[in-house]
Amino acid sequence: MLTPMGEFDLIARYFKRPAKRAVLGVGDDCALLQPAEGMQLAVSSDMLVEGRHFFSDVDPFTLGHKALAVNLSDLAACGAQPLAFTLALALPRIDEAWLEAFSRGMFALADAHGCELVGGDTTQGPLNICITVFGEIPRGQALLRSGACVGDDVYVSGTLGEARLALDALREHAPLPDELLALARARLEMPTPRVALGQALRGIATSAIDVSDGLLGDLGHILKASGVGARIDTSVAINLIATSAQIARAERLFSYGKMLSYVLAGGDDYELAFTAPVPARAAIQAAALQAQTAVTRIGVIEQPLGLRLVDASGHAVPGRYASFDHFA
Repeated sequence: MLTPMGEFDLIARYFKRPAKRAVLGVGDDCALLQPAEGMQLAVSSDMLVEGRHFFSDVDPFTLGHKALAVNLSDLAACGAQPLAFTLALALPRIDEAWLEAFSRGMFALADAHGCELVGGDTTQGPLNICITVFGEIPRGQALLRSGACVGDDVYVSGTLGEARLALDALREHAPLPDELLALARARLEMPTPRVALGQALRGIATSAIDVSDGLLGDLGHILKASGVGARIDTSVAINLIATSAQIARAERLFSYGKMLSYVLAGGDDYELAFTAPVPARAAIQAAALQAQTAVTRIGVIEQPLGLRLVDASGHAVPGRYASFDHFA
């Protein structure tokens, strides 16, 4: 007869590993972290709730990946090097096959970034995942939301919109062929945190944020913190989804306005939006090459407050694009 697995057996089997960079890891009341000389700690938390942030039938391997990826994306936006993380996990019941796949997906991404699990908590309840991640960054070099200056270029990394495209398809709000759905769903469920790019932008970018709730909403946080406005060229921005040849085929299925809404307000992209002065354009391209991540210049920071959308001719683009808000 098999012995029932308890909370501490669960932790020991699926989540306990020897401490590497941490002074003390899993197994005590607190973990101990010691940043290197001249470094500051960067700390961020994100929670994923079943039914709110992910479907109940999601592959646990990809869920483990995403749970950590969304936190690493915050470190990327700050320009920090991942150091360690904690995991608070509520489970309806102990499902060993689910736990094995979830922990494997999470640790695969953690190992790729040298980020170790150092503690956390487990309890019984509706499926809920909360990760707190710790990174380190040279003192005074953190990328913030508050540094955008009038005249700065506005950039976005990678592509935008595919995650929302997948979400609508999975909710059966949008028709999508299986091959396109698979591609878009990978962007929704296994986002790539732009950690290398964030570090490469230190000393070059004037502000940065990760795009989690939608480009315009997240860019709005930079504008508010910096006390500036911005003009975005939608004729360039629309190509952020069309850069994928396969996804571009979806333009036959959706209107231009719908595709633009996915790019501007879709959310769950986990790319970086950032600003930099015009003389830094060559340095930005060098940083992108170093990080092996494409970046696209989509607009400019202006003095008048607010965010203006224009077409290729500079004419105002009508429409209101609302980003995700948990309580809206």
